[in-house]
Amino acid sequence: MKSNFWQRHKTLTDILGIFFFIISVTIGTILINSFIFQSFTIVGGSMENTFHDGDKVIINRLPITWANLKNSNYTPKRGEIIVFKNPQYQPGMKDQYIIKRVIAFAGEKVKVNNNGDVTVFNSGHKNGFNPDSNFKNEPKKYTSHPGEWIVPENEIFVMGDNREGNNSYDSRSGLGTVPLYDIVGPVAFRIFPVDKIRTFEYPQN
Repeated sequence: MKSNFWQRHKTLTDILGIFFFIISVTIGTILINSFIFQSFTIVGGSMENTFHDGDKVIINRLPITWANLKNSNYTPKRGEIIVFKNPQYQPGMKDQYIIKRVIAFAGEKVKVNNNGDVTVFNSGHKNGFNPDSNFKNEPKKYTSHPGEWIVPENEIFVMGDNREGNNSYDSRSGLGTVPLYDIVGPVAFRIFPVDKIRTFEYPQN
């Protein structure tokens, strides 16, 4: 019985099999990170006590993928913790991606008092409301950056949970508002440290 080319060259067959396996895994990883889930490591203490330096989280990319398929921008929920591209990023800067909590949306006014209380004003809340009241871990209130801001169209206002001094670089303290198209996705899981593994669910807007 005659053998074919691949039967006569089993070593070559094995090498090509390994090569195609590596290519498949690489492509699969890229597709998963781009469209489904992406890992992110917390750097710094701007989100304490919700997250700490070194925590590892999984970002849900599916809402952004779905919005892109509909040719629209993904709009997160109020209170959602998101990762986004730093709109101020320049090559050489360390903070290309940032994690913060969503506080306000386009057209809303945000007021931060000297005592750290945050108030959001919109058409449904003429007298304002405190967005922090619905958060499971209420942020540290003191802030050194009081002021008032109006959120531009197609952008969001974000803040860290650790607002003491200059611990959080956010929409109050130089970052500015964040364009919707810069959002990478909301935090879905914390996977490290293992004793603090948990999922994250958020209140409706």
